Amino acid sequence: MSAFKLPNFNERKNAAAEARKTALEKFKAGQTAADDPALLEKQAAKQASRIARDQRAAERKAAREAEKLAEITAREAAVEAERLAKEREIEDEAARAITLKNDQKAARDARYAARKARRN
Repeated sequence: MSAFKLPNFNERKNAAAEARKTALEKFKAGQTAADDPALLEKQAAKQASRIARDQRAAERKAAREAEKLAEITAREAAVEAERLAKEREIEDEAARAITLKNDQKAARDARYAARKARRN
């Protein structure tokens, strides 16, 4: 058996150059032409799916905004209805107070008239 021989500088240099050359050939072989029909078809499919995805996202966003707007409108309508109900309640309470005051005045006037009639 022969002993292991260490490579000298020139052998290492040639081996490194050969490795660079094979790596470059592998890289070039992996690249496809820009006008390759399969590549163009794949890019068109990706573009179409990207456009569809963006469109769906825009539709979802518009639906969320419409839902939010409807919720705000419903909330404002509820607040307005509550305000009107309170306003009607205040008006009814004021009308009841006026009616009670008039009834009390009429009762007082009737008592006064009855007392005056007994004196005469």
